[in-house]
Amino acid sequence: MKFNKATLVATAAAMSLGLAACDSAAENEAEENIEEMEDARDNQVDAMEEAGEITEDQADVMDDQTDAMEESMEEQADEIDEM
Repeated sequence: MKFNKATLVATAAAMSLGLAACDSAAENEAEENIEEMEDARDNQVDAMEEAGEITEDQADVMDDQTDAMEESMEEQADEIDEM
């Protein structure tokens, strides 16, 4: 099943709001930066696809890579509180 980006971002945002009360200020800041990076990369991929520089399949692969990077970076941010 394929979800559109807006749905995924809205879901992620809702989930982070639920967890925000448990996070430190440093973790929250890191997660905000990660979300900004993800949004910028998503916009860049969309622009490349719209310009015909990459195919839809290539855009999907890049989106998957972005999601994997975001998850990895958020896991690292979670570790801030564990230190």
